Amino acid sequence: MKKLISVLKLDCRYFRGDVPCTPHKRYGVHCVDARRHVCRYYDKVDKRILIIKLGAIGDVIRTTPLLRKLKKEYKKAEIWWITLTPEVLPAVVDVPISFTVQNILVLQSVHFDVAFNLDKDREACALMSVISADVKKGYTLKDGKCIPSDRGAEHKYLTGLFDDISKKNRKSYQQEIFEISGFKFGGEKYIMPQVPDHRWDLPKNRIVVGLNTGCGGRWTSRLWPDEYWIELVRRLRRKHYVPLLLGGEQEHKKNQAIARRSQALYFGYFPLSQFMSLVNRCEIIVTAVTMAMHIAIGLQKKIVLFNNIFNKNEFELYGRGRILEPDIACNCYYSPSCPNDCMRSLSVDAVFDACEQLLKHSKP
Repeated sequence: MKKLISVLKLDCRYFRGDVPCTPHKRYGVHCVDARRHVCRYYDKVDKRILIIKLGAIGDVIRTTPLLRKLKKEYKKAEIWWITLTPEVLPAVVDVPISFTVQNILVLQSVHFDVAFNLDKDREACALMSVISADVKKGYTLKDGKCIPSDRGAEHKYLTGLFDDISKKNRKSYQQEIFEISGFKFGGEKYIMPQVPDHRWDLPKNRIVVGLNTGCGGRWTSRLWPDEYWIELVRRLRRKHYVPLLLGGEQEHKKNQAIARRSQALYFGYFPLSQFMSLVNRCEIIVTAVTMAMHIAIGLQKKIVLFNNIFNKNEFELYGRGRILEPDIACNCYYSPSCPNDCMRSLSVDAVFDACEQLLKHSKP
């Protein structure tokens, strides 16, 4: 037994230590067989990389382009990612873990070659400050305050502190996080988890237009009036598109009311995996800046994006979308409410025309 333990390949990507590895479960192999042959599935890890991105679901999803760069630069690395929502992480993450006290203890016992903290929240910065790593990129904690770990993180740090600097920013979020990580963004796309293929009762041979009517409870300044959604549905139906209302529990009653008045399809609200499956059945998504926007981008859907409180340069639509802003100036930059209700000046005509332009060459 001691001899068997001495030949275990702890540096293998598949080795767990607490449960059998996947190759053993599937094929019955051992790290080293009776003839001293090393397992043919042995995949030696030469570096360990940690990503700290706790954030909202959308923020986690839009950080996944960084994985493409990391896999290219560190081909044999084992990638760990700690987040509040590990279910949205793609399979290329070797060790996806949730943000719990137990997992923080695990991280404190591991030494990493490189650690990236891409959150400016105190809990993420505090975690970064106690992580053992040869190189640290992003943000850390000093005297209870989040600060940049090095110069690469200074730009995004300052845009989060001062509105005037933020408004002058011309970099997308992806450009910023690549810069923080020491890379140059080259158009790398999102990487999504596997999306289940649920059955949906949708008309065949018709183009489905997903209408994500909500924006969460915090930033209600982003809301488009309900009567505008109703008119948009009517315009889309007259062109034989299939308007499909999307949203979560918070938008349920709102979507029921819009569906009754407009005859749009509405199936209800669902767990995240089913919601992604529903978005995947759409050709185009009309939405404010929300989780649904990032899911749509990740699934390479066409998108009409409403923006009024953020810097539009922040958003990378990969050439598949249009960003629409109100006709009148908004007085609600990064604010939860808008004194002049500027979203009312974003017309149904502008949104419908943007949909038509993006759908021009689409086939049902």
